[in-house]
Amino acid sequence: MSQKPAPCSWKLKPSPGNRVIFSSSVLNLAELIALRPDLAPLRKVLYFHENQLVYPVRKCQERDFQFGYNQILSCLVADVVLFNSSFNMESFLSSIPTFLKLMPDHRPAGLDALIRRKCRIYYFPLRFPDVSRLLPEHKRARCAGVVGPVGPQELGPPGDCPHSAEGLAQNTMPRASPGPDSEHGAPSPQHTGVPQSPEENYQRRESVAPPTEGGGKQSNTSHCQVEEECDDTASQQRPLHIVWPHRWEHDKDPELFLTTLLKLKEEGLSFQVSVLGETFTEVPDVFSGAREELAARVLHWGFLSSREQYLEVLCQADVVVSTARHEFFGVAMLEAVHCGCYPLCPKALVYPEIFPAEYLYSTPEQLRKRLRDFCRRPDRLRRHRVKVDTGQFSWSSLRSSFISVLSASTSKDQ
Repeated sequence: MSQKPAPCSWKLKPSPGNRVIFSSSVLNLAELIALRPDLAPLRKVLYFHENQLVYPVRKCQERDFQFGYNQILSCLVADVVLFNSSFNMESFLSSIPTFLKLMPDHRPAGLDALIRRKCRIYYFPLRFPDVSRLLPEHKRARCAGVVGPVGPQELGPPGDCPHSAEGLAQNTMPRASPGPDSEHGAPSPQHTGVPQSPEENYQRRESVAPPTEGGGKQSNTSHCQVEEECDDTASQQRPLHIVWPHRWEHDKDPELFLTTLLKLKEEGLSFQVSVLGETFTEVPDVFSGAREELAARVLHWGFLSSREQYLEVLCQADVVVSTARHEFFGVAMLEAVHCGCYPLCPKALVYPEIFPAEYLYSTPEQLRKRLRDFCRRPDRLRRHRVKVDTGQFSWSSLRSSFISVLSASTSKDQ
């Protein structure tokens, strides 16, 4: 006799205690709601830490289209769509019409405008650790306001050190007031309390700087020019330490970084390097060859399993380099800046939104020239205090915005 199938134990029971679905853009939210229609009345907040429409794939495959299509469908189902940067949002929305042309027929029109009305920019919140105990002497000296041969550097008081717990609390930027389009105090794209452009970023840092005793402005950001002269012989003699803390994958363009170092080596320049980051199934071939050629200059090579070790390397390094061809926020670069590294980033992707122009390069030649100059005078670099306010990306600064957007009612989004 044939047995009757056991009854399905999965029953759709809406829980009165659930009010919000907070979902990553990796999840197919449309599929989830189709499978669980009882969740449809909940407020659905979708967070984009990346988008698949502009991912630099090496060959177009069917799965690549499906990933992007799933994200578009998820946006249509969501009540609110959050992006971790303006670059992420604009690159996604502007790519929708072209992306949908890959469909053979029945291409819907106007989806980008429909989705844009739901969008907000919420930077990814970071918990910056207190690394003051790991900092080398010259980085601690920058926080203490060392007097050099040409006069005092433009530094804040000792408690203003951005690497300490006290400095982190002081270094968070005041939030902008909610605009007319905000909900329960949750900012709209124009009122997120985060800058929408490099120019606004700079103006905002200047506008919130507290006055000094002399009547001028003193920024809460790392703000100190590179000194032209330096008597620190030990600092001059120690080779420049360059760190590259990224995934070992093609979209981070390790070829550009490692070939640049090999050219610096050919020029006879002195430097040390730490190549960190996680590896996956396919590792670009350039790593093995460069490891052999740079052997005498390598301090660390590969993934560090200990968080403490990772932070210690960042604290000891002088320059952090990105050669990415795909980046929507850049946690590793901001962590390195928090640890006192001078950033060098492409003048593209999300970087102009976060970093002032002096930390950006446009071509491989510019990257090599900047590193060449630093190799020749590392002491000048070590006296520079980076003008990037990491506090605006901290959880303590962004917490209220996330709570607001998750607490608001769905009716406010209609």
